This record gives sequence, structure tokens and C-alpha cells, in this order.
Amino acid sequence: MLRLLRDAGLPTGPCEELSGGVSSEIWKVGDVCVKRALARLRVAQRWEAPVERNRYERLWLETAAAAAPGAAPRVLAADDGGGVFAMEYVQAPVWKALLREGKAEPEFAARVGQTLAAIHRATAHRADIARQFATDAIFHAIRLEPYLLATARAHPDLAPRFHALAQRTAETKVCLVHGDVSPKNILVTPRRPMFLDAECAWYGDPAFDLAFCLNHLLLKCLWVPSARAALLECYDALSKAYGAPFDGVQDRAASLLPALLLARVDGKSPVEYLTEENKRTVRSLARSLLGSANTLEDVHTAWQRSST
Repeated sequence: MLRLLRDAGLPTGPCEELSGGVSSEIWKVGDVCVKRALARLRVAQRWEAPVERNRYERLWLETAAAAAPGAAPRVLAADDGGGVFAMEYVQAPVWKALLREGKAEPEFAARVGQTLAAIHRATAHRADIARQFATDAIFHAIRLEPYLLATARAHPDLAPRFHALAQRTAETKVCLVHGDVSPKNILVTPRRPMFLDAECAWYGDPAFDLAFCLNHLLLKCLWVPSARAALLECYDALSKAYGAPFDGVQDRAASLLPALLLARVDGKSPVEYLTEENKRTVRSLARSLLGSANTLEDVHTAWQRSST
């Protein structure tokens, strides 16, 4: 990492390791942030992933910034062979931290939906982007397997449904997908939401990004019950602002969302803030919605009733 900075003429000290990541080492060096992918992720279950994902994350940041200026940090230097790149360090609050404080602003959620849709539209149906991000094996290793297939093993009676969702997602090729659109990976900047941590970058189904982010907003209702009404407003604002830029995208997101809810309880990457009672609530609702949720409004209505 230091060699990369020196070769690029960037500052090399003092260094501070940033916390919170499970898949990479992240260091702050002056006004620069350096990221190196880990071969084995820091989670309880064994979870390995190709380190070349670092290159695709760097490419996603560059592509997203071109599609929606300000939507990603500026990349400053990269060593794809070493699995490391440097980007500007942006001083801004993380959306997850604000939500934890009960600061759930539907207006900002709408901007997230709008920005995400802009990136999706700009990269849709483009053979050059499809070739550049032909990362099916990586996406399978760090998204489909630990989320959908691992949860299928935990719930054998639902395995056919989970396998069908995984197959449909893998086969749907529309645009450039971030793969980890979570409040912990979104900075709240004055200009627009800024997306981080695109290690799952993949040319595929935009419904995954939409469902992934909406899933987090629902789970936060259990984490911050005092903000439940505002969080559900954020859910509506984000989905409405995202719109329907592609045929069937909201329907696919609606059918995927219950599976992702269950995955964050019983998959390889469970959220850290749910109580055992919360987990039982999620399991019950997600199981009931699998195969029956036709729209994102259906999921909202069922979630509101169950968490009241």
C-alpha cells in the first residue's frame, strides 16, 4: 500500500486503520484512503472471496462517478495486481450512523433512489460495460452463495424458492450493479449520496441493488423502533424515486426482498443489531412473504403490520 502511494506521488504518513470493514483493510493516510481486499472475510463462518474484486470496485467507482458526478469518491491510484487502490478521503457522515440516531429523512432516501437509478440507466444494455464487469464468479462468491444459497441450507423447506431466486438473479443481465447498497456504504454529502464499498460490482440485475437497500431500511425499524414511521417513509421515498427504469425491476425486487430479509438473519452475513426476538419477527414475516409478495407495497404493508 505504501509503495502504491509513493509511486503515485501521494503522502505516505501518518497512517490510521479504519474500522468497520469485514472484507478489506482500509487505511487513512492524510487525505487519502487506501483499500486492500482480503482473501478471507472477517465473519464467524468461513467465507472466502477472490481478491481481484478490488479491481472491479475501483472500476465501479470510476464508472459511477462518470454516470452521476459526485456519487463516488475520486480514485487516485491503483495496483490491480496487488489488489489495492487509493481514493480521496471524504469527511461526511455515514447514513447508517444518522439512521441509528433516528434521523431518517425521506428526502435523502429519495436522492439515494434517484442516484442509484441514474447509475443503472447510464450503464444499461451496454456491451462494453458487460464485458468489463463480467464478474459472475465473484458475485456468486460474495452475494448469491452467502446470502441466498446459505440461507437455503438453513431453511431446507424453502430451498427451491431460494435457488430459483439465485438463478434468476444470476441470469438477469441489464446494467452495472453495486451489490452492497447499504446505509453503511453511503455518505451523506451536500451534493448527493456518495456510494462506497463496491466490491460486489457486477453486470446484472438492478433489482438486487434496490431490494438490498430497502431491506436495510426495514431492518432498521427493529433497531430504532422510535423511527419506524420515518424509516418506512424512507422506504417509500427511495422506491418511488428509483421508479421503474427497466421492465419488471420493481417486481423482481419485491420477490427478492423477503429472501434478503431472511438472509440477514440466517445467512453468512447476519446483521449485528437484531435481538433474538427481532430475529423471530424477521423469520416469521420473511417466510410468509416468500412467494407471495407481488409488489414493494405488499412488503411495506406486511412489515408495518408485523412491527407495530
